[in-house]
Amino acid sequence: MGERKGRALVLAPMRGPGWERLNELTDVVYEPAVERRPFRLHPAGDVARRLAETGATILVTEADEVAGPVFDQPLEVIAVTRGDPVNVDVAAASARGIPVLRTPGRDADAVAELSVALLFAAARGVVAADRTVREGSVYADGVTPYQRHRAWQLAGRTFGIVGLGAVGKAVWWRMDGLGMRVIACDPYADGATHKLPELLNVADVVSVHAALTEETAGMIGARQFEIMKPGAVFLNTAEAGLHDADALAGALSSGHLAGAGLDHAAPGLAGLPNVVMTPHIGGATFDAEAGGAQLVADDIERLRAGEPPRNCVNPEVFRDVRA
Repeated sequence: MGERKGRALVLAPMRGPGWERLNELTDVVYEPAVERRPFRLHPAGDVARRLAETGATILVTEADEVAGPVFDQPLEVIAVTRGDPVNVDVAAASARGIPVLRTPGRDADAVAELSVALLFAAARGVVAADRTVREGSVYADGVTPYQRHRAWQLAGRTFGIVGLGAVGKAVWWRMDGLGMRVIACDPYADGATHKLPELLNVADVVSVHAALTEETAGMIGARQFEIMKPGAVFLNTAEAGLHDADALAGALSSGHLAGAGLDHAAPGLAGLPNVVMTPHIGGATFDAEAGGAQLVADDIERLRAGEPPRNCVNPEVFRDVRA
């Protein structure tokens, strides 16, 4: 196994075999952000200070700021337990020859499972039905629950995926297993079957799983909601910035859309009875923490063996070294 080399400051939650392996590879100082009370993400100055105090040359984080003074520390590796290291100044890391590792797909199954949960909640009125039971209003206004909560079943309906990355693929087979016809839109992915307007025209459920970029920001707006099928359900377990919240509110209020399930808070939609919202918990599983730990440990082990890491966003730092 060899001796442990160096020290790692780990600010991301980790567990499982990958976590155990990381502790074998290096000395670890474990200070996960999720255990901070009150919760706060470290700004770059605090991260730099902890690196200096611990003598760590490996930094593992999920969302703490990695910029400016952090790069005054003698870092060898930065690892981020998310698909896209948006909290890291990658250009500054590259300028200093520091590889930045990421963990693509670590929470794909977790987010896909929440998509299934939100689909059932939105399509079958689960939250509203639960509320009537708790409030004792099951037969309010002389209406039976069977009348009030009738809905179309999902089997045989068309499920449209916008963004066919790791999460989109994990959603695909789950919806296929529910007996739905699955179609997808993604100009950069093999297996995508439709252009966006075509998908919106025919899908009974539209589920967004694209990365938030300049190209995709606001990609589902008033026009896109307008051409969706009447009575369709809209899901977004990715980023709120992918759709126009005001336009969604209009489509729901008018009855054009039957419902929506969102994994983010949208205060402007809170008053609508046909919206189900969760506070961005798609990746909040212990399994995702284990998956991230495994990907980080595997790539650090590869670096220790003089091999290129599999999930590095700036591989040019290795070309510069060889040159």
